[in-house]
Amino acid sequence: MRTRIDMKKVVIVGGGYVGFEVAQELDAYADVTLIEQREAFVQPPATIRALLDPALLDQIILPYDHLLKNGRVVRGRAVSVSQSEVRLQDGTAHPADFIILATGSSYAAPFKPAADSIAAFRKASSDVSAQLAMAKSVAIVGAGAVGTELAGEIAVAQPEKDITLISSDTALFPMYPAKLGAELKRKLERLGVSVVLGQRAQDLQRMDMPYAGSVTLTDGQVVAADLVFPVIGSKPNTSLVQTLPGVKSTPSGRVKTDKWMRPSTCPNVFIAGDIADVGDGMTIVAISRQNPWLIKTLKHALKGKPVEDLKPYSPWKKAPILVPLGPSIGNSWLFVTVGDWITRKMKGKELFIPKYRKAFGLTR
Repeated sequence: MRTRIDMKKVVIVGGGYVGFEVAQELDAYADVTLIEQREAFVQPPATIRALLDPALLDQIILPYDHLLKNGRVVRGRAVSVSQSEVRLQDGTAHPADFIILATGSSYAAPFKPAADSIAAFRKASSDVSAQLAMAKSVAIVGAGAVGTELAGEIAVAQPEKDITLISSDTALFPMYPAKLGAELKRKLERLGVSVVLGQRAQDLQRMDMPYAGSVTLTDGQVVAADLVFPVIGSKPNTSLVQTLPGVKSTPSGRVKTDKWMRPSTCPNVFIAGDIADVGDGMTIVAISRQNPWLIKTLKHALKGKPVEDLKPYSPWKKAPILVPLGPSIGNSWLFVTVGDWITRKMKGKELFIPKYRKAFGLTR
């Protein structure tokens, strides 16, 4: 029987949806080190509802203490990577036979932690929650999954508010069959949300967090609001992967890879998740396809099989999407458009909270 000292070393940077699961699944097959700058995982989809139910924060901030049985979680900020090691800001080097970079993306507060501090994230969420409770009118700029879900959560929990959801697209979720966007728009309007389509915000005062003010639209209309949420998408965190040789970025800011999710001339370095431009969107559903492939591929590679002899990664042709509007209603696309019951059962009711608490060794 092999001892851990005989095992190949796998270093994973980033403890988000890719990093924690891959680390956990490889823990019995390799000497795993997971490098993460924060002391806890935050479950982003549930941070939306936490603005309406602040007590939820204690359920969705998950410490890494019980994640791995054999390997280790190292708290630190990685600043460079080579074929043989990952180096941290404090000068510590972690040698590796295989490296996975999954540094994720940043988003406007309070939907993801803006920095290393979980305490700062808690305060940001609490502050916005208090502002939201006092606001009589809310404008949400950006009608992707976060903006649409936010509009629905507020409308269900605080129906007395005047809510405007603004999108530069002429339909909600235009990349999906028209029925999905049409059904979501109809349900939002039934909840009292004003859905403004085909209009771009001209004068957002800030992009990093909500603020009180007004929004001027392309047609000159001014939407005044006690609280404006800028919700216009994620920004990939690619500074670490850019330290590798031969890296090429796409206009979206993500990084190109080969067929095996490798971004550079280093054959043992892989990337995944929001930073990887492999044909998937920046969604958790994309991770649900990438992670199993990555885990299986690395298990074979750990046994000495050449990566080039293994099956390449194949992205979603069109990834499923789940869009709850509060705990009970919503629509999803699971290769067909489905409604309230399936959306509620799959995501809306519990937001995957029990699943991730179990993964981190915690009870409900």
